[in-house]
Amino acid sequence: MTQDPIATANRLKTKSLNHVALHVLNVEASVDFYQNVLLLESLPRPAFDFAGAWFRLGTVQELHLIDGRENPVFSGSRSNHFALEVADLDAWAAHLAAVGATFRPPKTRPDGNRQIFITDPDGHSVELVAFN
Repeated sequence: MTQDPIATANRLKTKSLNHVALHVLNVEASVDFYQNVLLLESLPRPAFDFAGAWFRLGTVQELHLIDGRENPVFSGSRSNHFALEVADLDAWAAHLAAVGATFRPPKTRPDGNRQIFITDPDGHSVELVAFN
C-alpha cells in the first residue's frame, strides 16, 4: 500500500518555532539580563531536576535558559544568534543606554531594516531588529 504524498507532507509540516534554549553558566545573572535589560516576560517552568528559567518571546515563542553550561559559547552577529523583532529600535537604544547595557548602536542593513546587537552574560548574541 502506498502512502498519499500530500497527506504525508501535511502531517510532516513544521507548524512554528516553539522555543530557543540557551545553556547558561549562572541562571540568576541570565534572568536579570533577560528580565531587566531585554524586558522579557517570565513564564512558569515545570519542576525539572535542573535549574533554569523560561521567558516569553513575542506572542507564542519562548526562551528557555538551562543551568550548568561548561563549554564556551560561540556567538556573534555573523554566527550563532537569535533575533527579536521590535517596534521602535531607537526607543530600545535609549533603554539599553539607560540601563547601562553594552550594545552595538543601531545599524541599517543593506535591505533597509535596522538592527542592534547585544550580548547576554554568557556571550550569546541577541539581535533586535525593526522592519520597515
